[in-house]
Amino acid sequence: MHILLVGRNTSSTRTLFFFFFFFLLLFLLMKVSCDYGFILNGFNGLKNLSLDGASSITLTGLLQLTDATSNTMGHAFHRTPLCLPPPSKPFSFSTTFVFAIVSQNSDISGHDIAFVMSPTGNLSTAISSQFLGLFNRENNGNSSNHIIAVEIDTIMNSEFRDIDYNHVGVNVNGLVSVDSHTAGYYDDGGSDDGDGSFKNMTRTSGQAIQMWVEFSSEDSKVNITLALIGTPKPSRPLLSTAINFSREIFEKTYVGFSSATGPWLTSHYILGWSFMMDGQAEPLDYAKLLQLPRFGTKRDLRALVTWLPLVLCALLLLVVVAIALIERRRVKFAEILEDWELEYEPHRFAYKELFRATMGFKDKMLLGRGGFGRVYRGVLPSSNAEVAVKRVSHESRPGMKEFVAEIVSIGRLCHRNIVQLLGYCRMKEELFLVYDFMSNSSLDKFLHGHPPKASLDWAQRFQIIKGVASGLLYLHQDWEKIVIHRDIKASNVLLDHEMNGRLGDFGVARLYDHGNDPQTTYIVGHDGLHRAGAGQDREVNHRDRRVRFRSVPSRSRLRKEAGRAGAQRTPAASGGLGAGEVERGVAAGSKGPEIARRRRRGAFGC
Repeated sequence: MHILLVGRNTSSTRTLFFFFFFFLLLFLLMKVSCDYGFILNGFNGLKNLSLDGASSITLTGLLQLTDATSNTMGHAFHRTPLCLPPPSKPFSFSTTFVFAIVSQNSDISGHDIAFVMSPTGNLSTAISSQFLGLFNRENNGNSSNHIIAVEIDTIMNSEFRDIDYNHVGVNVNGLVSVDSHTAGYYDDGGSDDGDGSFKNMTRTSGQAIQMWVEFSSEDSKVNITLALIGTPKPSRPLLSTAINFSREIFEKTYVGFSSATGPWLTSHYILGWSFMMDGQAEPLDYAKLLQLPRFGTKRDLRALVTWLPLVLCALLLLVVVAIALIERRRVKFAEILEDWELEYEPHRFAYKELFRATMGFKDKMLLGRGGFGRVYRGVLPSSNAEVAVKRVSHESRPGMKEFVAEIVSIGRLCHRNIVQLLGYCRMKEELFLVYDFMSNSSLDKFLHGHPPKASLDWAQRFQIIKGVASGLLYLHQDWEKIVIHRDIKASNVLLDHEMNGRLGDFGVARLYDHGNDPQTTYIVGHDGLHRAGAGQDREVNHRDRRVRFRSVPSRSRLRKEAGRAGAQRTPAASGGLGAGEVERGVAAGSKGPEIARRRRRGAFGC
């Protein structure tokens, strides 16, 4: 019997211990579940928020409650509800968040944004506009709502006794605020020079603003403070309102935000949020908060709508004009390049290069005019070399292929008394011949210029004649082919800086092989420096090499003067042929091999 009683006592003791540990564990679990707090420095990838209506997380990580559309609303609640203690036990909470109201009209926005404590996260029965997305016309003001909201209102609605267009209010179960104040802060805690004065704050400017909402059941007051983001929290709250939270809200309550718009296009943003139950909310890290998107005002949008089409049309017109100018320039500098010219391409100049060299063939670069075209002075951009560019029309010229071939062949001539032909260019109906530039112009400027240049003494005249004769001998005998100039005249005798005569302008010259009697050809230029007694109607060939100055009175006088000059400048001293040798050599024709040999030894060669 005694043993039986002991067994019964042991069983009762075990039962008591079981219930004791069960209730202790339940109490601990309840305690843990009521520990509530979080900090959100941005909302990217966040899954513990319940969103509805127009609210969303932007690509950059901002919580956007409304999306700049009219008459919309949006909600965002934390998925985990608060676990408030029984009414008899004290509790407190603290929250801070950064928000921004961005309106397309800087003067007005619509409507509000509010921090909300609600028994449910589903407020789908609410309506937008002045009802904040929290209530509707039927349940507004009902004590059964159990909703407390801190509103940031930018609309003055006399129906709900709003104090102005820019205020903060505390609302319990309805839209009539139990306490409200013009939005702003007291400048007594932000800096050392704060004077405690009230600073008004415009919340439609798109600036980020921070709000603190704090409650303690010890004094049953909720304190609300505002400040610009990045500034210290003012020590004096904007509002301090007595509220019996234990009577107005349930033990299971959701916290979050609600926003609504009316006819004005407005966007409401939350940049960061921190909440703590029975403690102080952790401060937000401003460096981690994201930047607001940039929006224009309604006035800016109207200006944009007005000016954007005009600007686009102007840009389109500029593009069309630019394309037309480019195409015109391309056509302007387009060159004729046929297949047969490819072998002569190294001797061909680009028209653009000659155009730039002569400054667009301006008159101030003009050196002279002739029967076959104009001659311009130019400086090649690629080498800064001075050149003379002859512009010749070839519109009706037959056999252009053969003509260019001869021009390129003549370009291989290399003699000190022949102006070097550097190359050519074809452009539309024009041909351009490029020569070395002769600084002293042509002989006719000294003989027939108006006014004439400095007169030539007989030594200079003989030197020029000797140079031309030397050049002709090279053309007729010493080069690989026979070259018949066909246009020997004073204007085609050019003078270099040492006043040496150089034969130029081979535009009408003809080439023949040695050993073949060339076909008789006509003088095609003007009468000038050519065979004595020959005229425009006389036939000439390479055997006609006796020359004269039209301005010289007589050949006998020239011979006497040349003899005196030759005595002063012997062949050894001058490095060339004497006057008598030139005369005999020119007259001898093919019977002057000694003169040719001396010339080939370098007296006048390149």
